[in-house]
Amino acid sequence: TAYAIVTTPPKGRDFGNLQVAYMAPTEILAKQHFESFIEYFSHLSINIGLITSSGCKKFPSKVNPTEPTDISRTQLLKWVKESRMAILIGTHSLIQKSVEFSDLAYVIIDEQHRFGVKQRAKLQQQSLKEESAPLPHLLSMTATPIPRTLALTLYGDLDISLIDELPPGRTYPHTELVSENDRTRIEKKIESKLQEGRQAYVVCPRIDEPDPDDENALDVKSVEAEQDRLEDVYADFTVAKLHGKMKPDKKEEIMNTFNNGKIDILVSTTVIEVGVNVPNATTMVIENAERFGLAQLHQLRGRIMRSSHTPHCFVFADSNAEKTKERMQALQEALAGTRQSGISDTGMEALKNIKMVEAARSAAKDIINNDPSLENFPVLKELLDAYKKRLHLE
Repeated sequence: TAYAIVTTPPKGRDFGNLQVAYMAPTEILAKQHFESFIEYFSHLSINIGLITSSGCKKFPSKVNPTEPTDISRTQLLKWVKESRMAILIGTHSLIQKSVEFSDLAYVIIDEQHRFGVKQRAKLQQQSLKEESAPLPHLLSMTATPIPRTLALTLYGDLDISLIDELPPGRTYPHTELVSENDRTRIEKKIESKLQEGRQAYVVCPRIDEPDPDDENALDVKSVEAEQDRLEDVYADFTVAKLHGKMKPDKKEEIMNTFNNGKIDILVSTTVIEVGVNVPNATTMVIENAERFGLAQLHQLRGRIMRSSHTPHCFVFADSNAEKTKERMQALQEALAGTRQSGISDTGMEALKNIKMVEAARSAAKDIINNDPSLENFPVLKELLDAYKKRLHLE
């Protein structure tokens, strides 16, 4: 959808100097989008930029018009300010004060739930030179909708498109809640999948082993220890690790190697939670699942739903707490992740009082149509101005 909107100018018009900003929560995802945008837009005579904390790139290169090239941050920001960069993709680096758009017309926020309200608002307001300037169009995308999104959809002027089916040929994952007693059986299942040529993720909540002298340290699986253990269990296969402490270049190298099929098992933290796209990886083991939020678990499981092969997700949870059991059961039963967490059913039902919502929206539209400056509603104007300073009406 985002690609279609960006590449479709109004009928009878070209893009002129209009700009698009695309914000993703991680460097890995931002770089994947940069590569995808190049693939989709290489036929257009436009510049595409990438800005992250580890460096900047632009497409096309002057030397080789079919390839991207490195560019200094100063030069990239100069091009953005001069409207010479039609599309800029990045992480949180996009919302720094030094990034100044000249004609920002469209903002895309990927994995909306990973950004705070103020961060999302800041990006949309990047090009506003005066208060009367129109806000850029906004597209927020998420596979994990939050109650705020529903509230804004019902009460505000936010349209929603729900993709509630899988792409053709894909299947829902087989999710199995398992215990330590199932370990040997699960490892044999994984080995059979690896022998078929598939790949697997193993997700751990820690990077390093805890200090043995620290009595308060959590006794949970770590990436470092699990990689060592799995190298013995799967001696005939390649096991690698990935976590947030690695340098960006190293993370990119590991992901490229895994994507090319040269790594069979990737032991990782939740750094793979967002946007990682490796269709051949169809098996996932989540260790100490009680340490992750339900939204994280849905996102993690989504990594193995990228091909026509049946995905298998094995969830180990050490806690016997009733709350943990309920959350794990919700993961197993809710395929699309449509259940909300953190807000009562009563509250959600109140939001869905359609007659009240329609009456409120109708009254608001009448006021705006007849008195857009709110001159006859000074108290309402004062309240609205106050809310604008605190809220992002996205």
